[in-house]
Amino acid sequence: MSSNSSNNTYQFKPVNLGRWVIWSLFALVILVAPLMFTSSLSHTMLSQMGIAIIVCLSYNMLLGQGGMLSFGHAVYSGMGSFLAMHSLNLVSKGNLPIPVSLLPIIGGFASMLVAIFLGWVTTKKAATPFAMITLGIGELVWAMSLMFPEFFGGEGGISGNRVTGPKPFGITFGPQIQLYYLIGVYTFVCTGLMYAFTRTPLGRMLNAVRDNPERVEFVGYDTQKVRYFAFIIAAFFAGISGGLAALNFEIVTSEVVSGYRSGAYLLFTFLGGATFFFGPIIGGILMVLAFVMLSEFTKAWLLYLGLIFLFMVMYAPGGIASLIMMNLRVAAFGKLRQLWVSYIALAVTGLIVLLGAASMIEMVYHLQLNAALGSELKFLGMSLDAKGFNSWFGSGFVMLTGVGLFELSRRQFAREWGAIQEFIEKELKRKEASA
Repeated sequence: MSSNSSNNTYQFKPVNLGRWVIWSLFALVILVAPLMFTSSLSHTMLSQMGIAIIVCLSYNMLLGQGGMLSFGHAVYSGMGSFLAMHSLNLVSKGNLPIPVSLLPIIGGFASMLVAIFLGWVTTKKAATPFAMITLGIGELVWAMSLMFPEFFGGEGGISGNRVTGPKPFGITFGPQIQLYYLIGVYTFVCTGLMYAFTRTPLGRMLNAVRDNPERVEFVGYDTQKVRYFAFIIAAFFAGISGGLAALNFEIVTSEVVSGYRSGAYLLFTFLGGATFFFGPIIGGILMVLAFVMLSEFTKAWLLYLGLIFLFMVMYAPGGIASLIMMNLRVAAFGKLRQLWVSYIALAVTGLIVLLGAASMIEMVYHLQLNAALGSELKFLGMSLDAKGFNSWFGSGFVMLTGVGLFELSRRQFAREWGAIQEFIEKELKRKEASA
């Protein structure tokens, strides 16, 4: 225990109580989530969230921590899926006497070997050239997945049965909840290991390479080697997520190495917040919600997703995590309660804009995809006529009215936010002067 005589506060080292609380809560959420959401669909979605969290965190090792914009991360999660599925089939034939629970690790090491082979070329360049190289390799592997059906299974993919091999403690992984807890264990352990990586010398040096590669080279470090080692480690965790996905779906197709999948990792890692460690966790959860729930709600879900991404890039480039941290900072100075009215106004007016815009989007999609069913459709309990003037005029009026009200609310919020930030800066300077 050490004391600070200047402010008479006490700190306990090396125990970080806050960190223990956060990780304990994380483990508790993983443990009780399937007990609170008991349906089969809920267990499936929770399993997919665990897988998505691992792969988004692994992608953020490149994007957020290393500043490496990759368009081919699905290559490594996908190769982990394929190798894990081949291993699963070997287990089923009795040629590989290991429990199914270890197959994700095989997927991780398989992806790591692929990264060792491809990563040296990929990491020779940084910034835009790096992104273009990853895009080229991603397209190459995706094309190969259709050219070599012996390994990739062709268009039909490769399937397997996870209820096979040795069954320690009688666990078969047949029931979804058993597989969920396996995924939960991997999620917790992998999240902990990736967080620990950020505290290692390599993790710190990776941040330095991101921020100032010239200075890193000046002090004697090889920036390519730093990027290369980080690339391999990220691929290992991506492969683990791919192995878990193979067990969850019991089928692997060429889609898992596609550019579409890599783009999803980029999009949701960014939406969650690439500059904070917990941002990709939010992104992984959002990815499953979008793919499973939003896609069932509307056929225009990709359009909505694109619009959300566009507005986040324009107004909150730090992602959802940055919004959370900014408001926590305001709350720490006791000013958050001053913003509640503005937040409610922004939410209500934003929903009005969304309602009007979504009504028009749904009518357009209905005319393009469901014209044979007539011009009338149901949307959020409302009856709309895709060919009627009243529906279009009403939707446009609602949207434009919402835009006007939202702009007024935004300007009021901007004034209040600016005043609070000025107060915080003054407080910080006052504390520095009195310290």
